[in-house]
Amino acid sequence: MLSSAMDSAFEPLRGNVQIIRNEDDVRQGLEALLRLDPRLAPIVAEAGAIPLRLREPGFAGLAHIIVSQMVSRASAEAIWRRMLPADGSLTAEGYALLHAEAWREFGLSRAKAETLSRIAEAVASGRLDLSGLCLKPPGEALGELTALKGVGPWTAEVYLMFCGGHADVFPAGDVALQNAVGAAFGLAARPQAKALAELAAVWSPWRSVAARLFWAYYATRMRRDMVPIG
Repeated sequence: MLSSAMDSAFEPLRGNVQIIRNEDDVRQGLEALLRLDPRLAPIVAEAGAIPLRLREPGFAGLAHIIVSQMVSRASAEAIWRRMLPADGSLTAEGYALLHAEAWREFGLSRAKAETLSRIAEAVASGRLDLSGLCLKPPGEALGELTALKGVGPWTAEVYLMFCGGHADVFPAGDVALQNAVGAAFGLAARPQAKALAELAAVWSPWRSVAARLFWAYYATRMRRDMVPIG
C-alpha cells in the first residue's frame, strides 16, 4: 500500500486526475458506478470484497508488473524474490548496476530484461519520473510510458491503476476482464479490446473501480485471484 508520505502527496482530485488512495475511495467509486449503470448491482452483490491492491509508485512497482506478465503467479514471485537485493529494495540505480547476465540468474526472459534495463536507465538518469507520472492525466501518462520500448498499453494501464491510483483507467486488453464482462452481461463471446473499451466508457470517471469490480466478480466465479498484481 502507498506509504503515508505518498498519501500526503496524493489528493482525491489533482487537476483532472482522480486518485484512489484507500478502501473508502473504492466504496465511493462503487456507489458512483451504481448510479451510472444500475446493471452493475447484481455484479457488485456477487463480487464480494473489491481489492485495493495499491503499491508504491516507482521502479519496483513497474518492474513487478513486467515480471508478472505472461507467467504464473508462482513463477513471477519466484523470479521476483531472486531479483530483490538483501535489503528488499529494488531501485532503478541498483538494477542498472547489475552485471550483464544477471537476468539469466533471475529467470527473466531476454525481452523483459531489456525492457527493465531501459526503464532503469531512464529513471536513474532522471529522464523518467515514475512517481510524478502518476499525477498526470491518464492519456499523457500512458503516452509517456508506452513510448518506452517494451512497455505496452496493458503494462502502462496496470501501473497507473495500482501504483498511481488513477481512478479512470480501464485495461480493455486484459483477457480476464474481457471474460468477466462477457460472463456478467451474458454475451455470446468475450468482447475484444476495442468493444470492451466502448462498453467501459459509461463507467467513466471510475473505470479503474469498474475493472477491480469485474476482476473480483470473475475471481468469485473462477475461485482464484484474477487481479494482475499481487
